[in-house]
Amino acid sequence: MSKIQDSSITLQDITTPSSSNKISEQKTHDKEESLETIGFFEKYLTAWVLVCMAVGIAIGHFIPSIPSNLQKLSIAEVSLPIAVLVWGMILPMMMQIDFASLRQVWRSPRAIFLTTGINYLVQPFVMYGLATLFFYVIFRKWLTAFEADQYVAGAVILGGSPCTAMVFVWSVLVNGDPSYTLTQVAVNDLLILILFSPTVKLLLKVSNVEIPWVTLLLSVGVFVLIPLLFGTIARFLILRFKSAEYLNEKVLPKIKPFTICALLLTLILIFMFQADAIISHPINMLMIAVPVTLMTCITWSLAYGLAYLIKLPANIAGPASMIAGSNFFELAVAVTISLFGPKDPSVLVTTVGVLVEVPVMLSLCFVCNRTKWLFARNE
Repeated sequence: MSKIQDSSITLQDITTPSSSNKISEQKTHDKEESLETIGFFEKYLTAWVLVCMAVGIAIGHFIPSIPSNLQKLSIAEVSLPIAVLVWGMILPMMMQIDFASLRQVWRSPRAIFLTTGINYLVQPFVMYGLATLFFYVIFRKWLTAFEADQYVAGAVILGGSPCTAMVFVWSVLVNGDPSYTLTQVAVNDLLILILFSPTVKLLLKVSNVEIPWVTLLLSVGVFVLIPLLFGTIARFLILRFKSAEYLNEKVLPKIKPFTICALLLTLILIFMFQADAIISHPINMLMIAVPVTLMTCITWSLAYGLAYLIKLPANIAGPASMIAGSNFFELAVAVTISLFGPKDPSVLVTTVGVLVEVPVMLSLCFVCNRTKWLFARNE
């Protein structure tokens, strides 16, 4: 991820005859720099998801033997092909986490507490409330009781997974403070090991969906703890024998294509397993998108508004609200599949989370950039 360039304007620049031109050119350069930081793949992620959906549904519908045979490659109801691909997605992300940044946590404690509180004390419960409202009340007549229960379960898992990957992109797009972003991501990755399981367990129990503690903890261990340990060790070794520049400029760019391929293949497999359900009830995806989108907008708005009230500067308020509003959809997909199986309706909810993530978050980045003037008093 490229670093944010220093966009400060000196007093000498302001007092020179060409100051207005310099400031205008600097602003234009900063805007172009921000737009360039999101890669081609990330920029059109929604389009890629739609393509994967079409390919997966076509294979599942016209060649049903493929998903049937893949389904047999499983251990304890966990699909081995999907498990391997999910590891391919998550492990490279874990290599980007810098736990040394935790030493900077007290540089912006208000932002850390704000985002962390919303991630773990607000977002899961907002998602649960919205899912309950829409799937049990508003959309009740279009869903079976089983579908409603599983959609709520998938929504709970999605809402309980605070984002730790794409937030690097969102932070750069809003010219956020990279030190704060790194610190918040490190905090989230540590807390998710402790808080994810009890939060999901509590809300699923309220929804009358029983999940054994062993199964839930095992899922977190397999899809969070183990990749985190391997990613941390790999990062340490590279920094120890090479350098941070080597990691960021050589290693991560080379493994990024594999991460992208793993994500796309995972989506194809998921839609392949979900083909019959989607063909039978295509409107269900739109129904799922409503509470997922609302959850993102509500939590982002709350974080952004509170950031203004507690007088955070714009370069902190932007990433703080973006992290508070986004989700770690890769983890949600992996955990849901391991808990319920790739054909379960709950998996469709986490997949829709991937579908709506990018357009919604890009829209919120636009709002952040257009309202920075509100935080001028906090600079």
